[in-house]
Amino acid sequence: MIADDTLPVRYFEDFAPGQIATTGEVAVTEADMIRFATEFDPQPMHTDPEAAQAITGGLIASGWHTASLTMRLLITGRGYRPAPGTLGLGFEELRWHRPVRPGDRLRLQVELLATRASATRPDQGIITSRFTTLNQRDEIVQTMTSSAMVPRRPVTDQADLDTARSVS
Repeated sequence: MIADDTLPVRYFEDFAPGQIATTGEVAVTEADMIRFATEFDPQPMHTDPEAAQAITGGLIASGWHTASLTMRLLITGRGYRPAPGTLGLGFEELRWHRPVRPGDRLRLQVELLATRASATRPDQGIITSRFTTLNQRDEIVQTMTSSAMVPRRPVTDQADLDTARSVS
């Protein structure tokens, strides 16, 4: 899954509290889970199916793998394509609600909670969103709330420049 470059990007002005965007799905394979965990979270419940059976009833994805897949869905999904230059500011909350298992298909729902103009950067604004990652049974596997700095739409002529200055 790669970003669809034919979709328009969204600037700060395109976001409003209450908006909800959903993405397509990404399949989680046992091989991908083991590969990710071997490199980044080498615990037996993520890397060894036999050991995982005794620990968690079977292999489960690292929570960090789930978070990475959530990011992939955010960036490549339809309906929520932030403009280049969007920068994450951190997480207020990150929770894993249930394990992700081999064969699960994940999708993302993003709800925009708040927007505000940047007090120090007139060419940017801050958005706060709640990300809910669900499996194929519509069970919540992860939630997170985070904020990002998003560029404002570029000024294209003098009239736009005058408007941007009067709003700031």
